[in-house]
Amino acid sequence: MAQVNHQATYDDANLLLKLYELRREEKMREARAWFVANFKPKSFDEMLKLCPPGSPESAKMRQVITYWDMAASFVSMGVLNAEMFFASNRECLLVWVRVKPYLPEMREKYADPHHFKNLETVGTMNLDHLNRTSPGAADAFIKRVS
Repeated sequence: MAQVNHQATYDDANLLLKLYELRREEKMREARAWFVANFKPKSFDEMLKLCPPGSPESAKMRQVITYWDMAASFVSMGVLNAEMFFASNRECLLVWVRVKPYLPEMREKYADPHHFKNLETVGTMNLDHLNRTSPGAADAFIKRVS
């Protein structure tokens, strides 16, 4: 999945506004608030303890991660301008930082080497962008949200 960045357009802006609107939905806001405050597992087993299958925590975790993986797919597939996406939020990056520690184990257990691949691609791109435009900001962000 190679993303080719394009000049930002009104379509990019409209898609970002739609993504923001979806983030404001009541259940999504609740899930996002829970995720930011509580979701910091360092292993697949920690994730399962925090979010047992069928639990409300599992539903919140899945809602947030799959939302941002979907949003990341717009960037990784070239539908949404990456620079504009990075400039308008850091929440996708926060989600990537929190998922990254256990993702290799999850992929192995699920026999799916591409699970959350869009989130990984765009999270990595975002870190590269931060390192390029604001040296030190990526490390400071990771330290703050890990």
